[in-house]
Amino acid sequence: MSGPLAGVVVLDMSRVLAGPWAGQLLADLGARVIKIEHPERGDDTRGWGPPWWQGEADAERLAAYYLCANRGKRSLAVDIATPDGQALIRELAAGADVLLENFKVGGLARYGLDPASLRERNPRLIACSITGFGQDGPYAGRAGYDFMIQAMGGLMSLSGEPDGMPMKTGVAITDVMTGLYATIGVLAALHERRDSGVGQHIDLALLDVQVATLANQALNTLVSGNSPQRHGNAHPNIVPYQAFACADGYLVLTVGNDAQFARLAELLGQPAWAEDARFATNAARVAHRETLVEAIKGVLVSRRRDDWLAELEVAGIPAGPINTLREALADPQVKHRGLCRELERDGQRLPQVANPLRFDGQSSTSDTPPPTLGQDSDAVLGEMGLSNAEIAELKRRGIVR
Repeated sequence: MSGPLAGVVVLDMSRVLAGPWAGQLLADLGARVIKIEHPERGDDTRGWGPPWWQGEADAERLAAYYLCANRGKRSLAVDIATPDGQALIRELAAGADVLLENFKVGGLARYGLDPASLRERNPRLIACSITGFGQDGPYAGRAGYDFMIQAMGGLMSLSGEPDGMPMKTGVAITDVMTGLYATIGVLAALHERRDSGVGQHIDLALLDVQVATLANQALNTLVSGNSPQRHGNAHPNIVPYQAFACADGYLVLTVGNDAQFARLAELLGQPAWAEDARFATNAARVAHRETLVEAIKGVLVSRRRDDWLAELEVAGIPAGPINTLREALADPQVKHRGLCRELERDGQRLPQVANPLRFDGQSSTSDTPPPTLGQDSDAVLGEMGLSNAEIAELKRRGIVR
């Protein structure tokens, strides 16, 4: 399967997670993605271990963090601080469709590699610039990292127990969501370019994405005028919709409507709850949250988790266990859907988590493992028309690796 983006060429000049996540998605969809890295340092996440995946050679040691966002790419290690390195990037950009970059505002301009300069030579180039705060505004010059953006953008104020410290999520979710928005923006610009013939500059900020993905909580604030309080594992607008302790573990109940609640009340041996004015509707349940939740806790704690889950499934009440990651990755449904995959590198198996997109039943996950630093430099430069002697000279001077 070649993928719907076959023929699209992407220069991925981004590091860490948001930009590389977008680059990996585009590669999964069939684009030819060339990852531009510094010849010595490479992507920061190459060193973000342990744990490590160890290849046959020491140079093939790859941090698990790096492995999560760089599948399907080719690595060209080039020093863009040198005139010859800059010339190579300009030549590549002249024939590219998309540029992904997450330098600070103005960072690429000092090398003459900013989107405006590259688009002068190639007006069809679609440039996506990912920054912490956007290309303008009072914070535009600041660096931005997922953790601080979760804090500044309000997400942490919603996460954690009511009487505890605000908490970040266990995954850099703002970076991941920014990568998704970047991909959507690139796809939209590619579609628009078919008519206009001209690329666009996409300005994408982590803070903008964080605020935009506050979803119902942002509207709760705008409608009520009040900042929502932390509810721990509970939902601000739905009851019961939270974690509960059982005799031997924890489960999550996600009761989404009154009919489901009536079935839950019956299952818990309290059918009168469904007729009780305090609990009959979701709005009433939210108003009497503490009373109802304490009553449910008292029933669920009396039996084993899996016994409850089996009965809840039969009754059509959405519920699930709180799995560890090992349990989640070994879940029968996860295994059936093929989400844990292995890619082959020199006879060794390298683990990956599959792209969830499927086209006509086929996974859109690239079969190409994440590259070692500079793995494809010779091949990419050769395709650009450089001779072996010219490539060797660039290596000797430390411009490429």
